[in-house]
Amino acid sequence: MISIVIPVYNQASKIKQCLKSIFNQTFKDVEVIVVNDGSTDKLFSVLRPFKTKIRLFNRENSGAPTARNFGAKRANGDYLLFCDADIVMKPDMLQKMLDQLKNSPEASFVYSSFKFGFKRFKLWPFSEEKLKQMPYIHTTSLIRRNDFPGFDIALKKFQDWDLWLTVVGSGKCGVFINEVLFRIRSGGTMSSWLPKWLYWVLWLKRVRRYQEAKEIIKRKHKLV
Repeated sequence: MISIVIPVYNQASKIKQCLKSIFNQTFKDVEVIVVNDGSTDKLFSVLRPFKTKIRLFNRENSGAPTARNFGAKRANGDYLLFCDADIVMKPDMLQKMLDQLKNSPEASFVYSSFKFGFKRFKLWPFSEEKLKQMPYIHTTSLIRRNDFPGFDIALKKFQDWDLWLTVVGSGKCGVFINEVLFRIRSGGTMSSWLPKWLYWVLWLKRVRRYQEAKEIIKRKHKLV
């Protein structure tokens, strides 16, 4: 069985399509664990048609890493897959990932390329050295439950990068499927009326926060 854990915070407008893509999979032996992380939108009405197909847990808002760990602890499957509400899977995604992992007994997890909106993120075969240099493996990858170390809830960014570095640091590896198996629904959050100078200021702040978060990961895993 594959246990799919979906943390949700105010994404009622997106989770319906995500769930439809899950229940349209060619592989059917799944359990879907939805962790409502303190949503204040119309999530419950959107989930009502799926209430017999999902396991729903409600929590106070504590962030996606905590919600993912919460869901993982309640999972029954031998495999885990963490799926955000804005992800839409191809119908054969789970079957292909599971087949690849079963055919790769040395691997702990399997990942694929994906699309963000219309942009394709074409990734690379697994490389420990490349992983130490940059975060290129998406959270939505299939992992053996016994090899899942948990997300570090103290981190504000790069929780996925930290997860895969932790797995690899324990002597395990991953395997790549050179195919787009899911897409992430895009949606801008920045107001279009902002003046150009403010866009530049916000961009600089974002770059600085990115670099600071990257240094935290490097220090934790002794990559510097």
